[in-house]
Amino acid sequence: MAVARTRCVALIGVTGHMVEVETDVANGIVATNLIGLLDTTLTEARDRVRSAVVNSGFSWPDARITVSLFPADLPKRGSGYDLAIAVSILAAARMLPADHIVKPVFLGELGLEGRIRPVRGVLPAVIAAAEAGAGIVVVPGENAPEAALVPGLTVVAASTLAELVGWIQDDDLLGNAYTLDPTEPPPDDEFPENGVRRRRPDLSDVAGQPVGRRALEVCAAGGHNLWMLGPPGTGKTMLAERMPTLLPRLDRAASLEVSAVHSVAGTLPPTWPLLVEPPFRSPHHTSTTAAMVGGGSGQLKPGAASLAHRGVLFLDEAPEFAMNVLDCLRQPLESGYVMVSRAAGTVTFPARFMLVLAANPCPCAGSGTAESPCICTPNTRRRYLARLSGPLLDRVDVKVTLFPASRHELLSDRRFLESSAVVAERVLQARDRAARRYAGTPWRTNAEVPGTELCSTFRIPSDAFHSLEGSLDDGSLSARGVDRVLRVAWTLADLAAKPKPTSAEVHAALMMWKGVPS
Repeated sequence: MAVARTRCVALIGVTGHMVEVETDVANGIVATNLIGLLDTTLTEARDRVRSAVVNSGFSWPDARITVSLFPADLPKRGSGYDLAIAVSILAAARMLPADHIVKPVFLGELGLEGRIRPVRGVLPAVIAAAEAGAGIVVVPGENAPEAALVPGLTVVAASTLAELVGWIQDDDLLGNAYTLDPTEPPPDDEFPENGVRRRRPDLSDVAGQPVGRRALEVCAAGGHNLWMLGPPGTGKTMLAERMPTLLPRLDRAASLEVSAVHSVAGTLPPTWPLLVEPPFRSPHHTSTTAAMVGGGSGQLKPGAASLAHRGVLFLDEAPEFAMNVLDCLRQPLESGYVMVSRAAGTVTFPARFMLVLAANPCPCAGSGTAESPCICTPNTRRRYLARLSGPLLDRVDVKVTLFPASRHELLSDRRFLESSAVVAERVLQARDRAARRYAGTPWRTNAEVPGTELCSTFRIPSDAFHSLEGSLDDGSLSARGVDRVLRVAWTLADLAAKPKPTSAEVHAALMMWKGVPS
């Protein structure tokens, strides 16, 4: 009997931490003890591992087995340690060469029959393994495409414990390396939804709302937040659903970052595990705070705000959301991340998203016309919209009011409709101008630039700033609002291919921030 060591990865949020699995098989009272700050799921691993080992044709050591997961003070949750525990026990019992399992990293859950089952969070775990200098990672077969996205690693996809043990005995892990098919599915005009293919949304579908389409273009170009107010049927939801079609595709670093969040949440698509399109999340208005920003009992999981990272978070009928749920978005809107603190510890999830809010003017949702009169009192309407707190709306860069389009407006507006591809090209050019301006800084869009930098490094001409002085004097514009207005002004200048915002861009940005038609 001896001591064997191998490695695994512990996930805390979307951050992986290397864990050394050390097993001692010695004489004494027959028992299997797991130590190292484990949760209930991991404590139950002893039974899963024993059944998997026996049903795979190997004998279980008739001895005292001690499995230590180091560092001992790092919380360890989930079933992804099963595979590492199993191979370390077999190596300590001299059924496997102990030196063959020291360098590889093992991830996976074991079924009772010996099958290696997929687990969540393989992508961030493999990223952590690569950063720690690991050369070989053994993962379940279903997780292999996800793990192979990380460069510089040899990924071994194993289906059963018996199969993996044979490879280790023959020292043939490298000979069974998995190769990811480099063919990436191109963007399609049609995409499946619940097994049914439907046409991809396009901005040209929204007729009669030129103000809304312009607001969408500005927000997409600068990464700004948007609030749309209007009666039902004016196209608020249609506009929000078309926001992702205007955004540039994610670069490689952003794709891995977004895919890692969805890997932890278990929402990666099975066909292609690398998310290259900006995500779009639209939670129901009954969502809780934990569903919005993350949390849960036991292992903390990302919420809708993190699942919309680098994409769009759309809250339809925003006043119907609980006020505490809406206000919990204020911190990630400023910082770009969510910090969830529970008794088990504190977890940080990335959450840099574009917030799109849509609201009716009142609870009855009447358009105010003779056919659909509004029956709400002024006090009722005020209380309804007051659910969107001032501090939250202060963080929204662009506010627009949409009105029902008449037949004449619908017909005349069709001459000015542009497809998402045409608008997306202008958005891309504006973002390229911003990226060149912010080269050498951690920011890439105007919405990310801090206010201190807007007033120093990227200061606008003094004559252009005069448009804001009146609003500052009468108190209708806060200090945070000034930053928001300046960011939108830079975006308008980028769309107009101007080197700096002029008084025209600043005034237009101020009207967008106030929600006044310009």
